[in-house]
Amino acid sequence: MFSEAADELTEPAVFPIDDPEDDGAEEYAARIALTCAEADRGTRLDAFIAEKTELSRSAAQRLIETGDVFVNGEAKKAKYSLREGDEVTVVLPQPAPTEIIAEDIPLDIVYQDADIAVINKPVGMVVHPAPGNPSGTLVNALMFRLSDLSGIGGEIRPGIVHRIDKNTSGLLVVAKNDAAHNFLAAELKTHAVQRTYFALCEGNFKEDSGTVDAPIARHRTDRKKMAVVPGGREAVTHWRVEERFGDMTLLSVELETGRTHQIRVHMAYINHPLVGDDVYGRGKNSLGFAGQALHAARLRLTHPRTGERMEFTAPLPDNFEKALEKLRGRRNN
Repeated sequence: MFSEAADELTEPAVFPIDDPEDDGAEEYAARIALTCAEADRGTRLDAFIAEKTELSRSAAQRLIETGDVFVNGEAKKAKYSLREGDEVTVVLPQPAPTEIIAEDIPLDIVYQDADIAVINKPVGMVVHPAPGNPSGTLVNALMFRLSDLSGIGGEIRPGIVHRIDKNTSGLLVVAKNDAAHNFLAAELKTHAVQRTYFALCEGNFKEDSGTVDAPIARHRTDRKKMAVVPGGREAVTHWRVEERFGDMTLLSVELETGRTHQIRVHMAYINHPLVGDDVYGRGKNSLGFAGQALHAARLRLTHPRTGERMEFTAPLPDNFEKALEKLRGRRNN
């Protein structure tokens, strides 16, 4: 913390944080609290963090981009010019395990070739190892089933280009070499990869379709959650009603951006949380649905080598289908 009487920096305050829900989000160990002194007025946010902590400037920029840095409780850009008295909070991830063991875990591989693999991930599977989940993940299964995976994601996330939550089922694409990984990452950044989800939400939507355009960042006080936060990262979700059940509504959802928990956060933001969501919704429901009712049903992408436009689909898992059958039975009685 900065001394009020001088410009010198003593040790920054570090506070422990409880582990978040294990659903694919980063796990966090601590936060650093800093206060800007008069001498630092006008300094860029990323440069300030690099100067006052042991983090490099690039590491500071990554944390800012992922919504894990706040100034006076709000997410800011790396170029934000600090003012005297600004309170800067930096949330630090826990160290991840460094050794991944290949495991013989059943895996639904929808498609694969020399460059990519498309996986239909089951409910309950974490995408990559993290503290508290060192094994049993999609990456552990991929290491056993596939001979090649890109190394850009590092030892913990080989081949992983994007993620879906532990209790979300459905499609994601895996890169089998670095060239494919770079291509797909660029496609995701420009929204050329299209993803359609089915989401069962609480309540009856007044409109037949709509868009939620609201920025998302780490929740200001509950570090286990994401939230709509002024100054957060752009997040756009398009939705359309597929079926109405009175107190619940089935939507098809198109992601224009891909933020952590985006659909779950946006649906809760418009007061229609996902059925079964115990983080952003009520959790308990009349269907006995455990975990959020969300399925990545369709994936459209351009093949990194051939340039061919490809589309993949995955049927609803049994628990989701049974929930819909129960709702249809109620509606027809």
